[in-house]
Amino acid sequence: MQFLRNHWFDVGIFLAGIVSGYLYLNQHNLSAYQIIVWLSLVTLFIHQFEEYRFPGYFPGMMNTVMFKSEIPDRFPLNMNSALIINVGEGWLLYFLAAFFAEKAVWLGIITILVSCGNTIAHTFLFNIKGKTLYNPGLITALILFFPLSVYYFYFITVHRTAQSWDYLIGIPLGLALNYFGILKVIDWLANKNTPYVFPKRFLVPKK
Repeated sequence: MQFLRNHWFDVGIFLAGIVSGYLYLNQHNLSAYQIIVWLSLVTLFIHQFEEYRFPGYFPGMMNTVMFKSEIPDRFPLNMNSALIINVGEGWLLYFLAAFFAEKAVWLGIITILVSCGNTIAHTFLFNIKGKTLYNPGLITALILFFPLSVYYFYFITVHRTAQSWDYLIGIPLGLALNYFGILKVIDWLANKNTPYVFPKRFLVPKK
C-alpha cells in the first residue's frame, strides 16, 4: 500500500500507455463514444502525472494556496487522501464510464464535468488565489481536458447519445462530485498528525 501511495501517479502514466495502445489496436472495433471515454481516462492519467510527478508540486500548492496551511506537506491534503481521491474516486469513475460506455452515459457526463471542474480550477481559481501564471495541472487541463470535454458534449448532443435521464443523473452528480468528492474529502481526511506526509519535492519550490 505504501508503494501505491508513493507511486500511483507513476503507475497511472504507465496505464495511459497501455490504454492508448489498446485504443490504437482496437480502434475499428470500438464505437466513437467508447474511444472518447477511454481517451478521457488517458487524459486523467496524464493530468495527474503533471500534478504529482512533473513538475509535481500540486499538493504543496493546493495546501498553501487554497487552505493557507502552515504545514503544507501534510495538511489538509496528505498522501493518503490524495490516493483516495485520485485513484479510489478518479480512476474508478473514469474507468467505469469507459467500461460501460453507452450503457451508462450518465457516468461519462459525471467524469467529463469533473474534467471541466479541473480545467476551471487550474486555469482561474488556483492562479488567481496564488497570483501565478502556472500551476501543476494547468497545461494538461488546457490541452487535454478542455478540448475533450467540449467535443464530448458536442458529440452526445449531435448524435443524441444521452437520454434525458442521463443528464438528470449525470449533471447533478458531476457538479456535486467536484465539491464533495474532492474538497470535502480533503477536509474529512485532514489530520495534522498524519503519518502520510508529502516529501519535499511535492511542495512549492522556493523562489
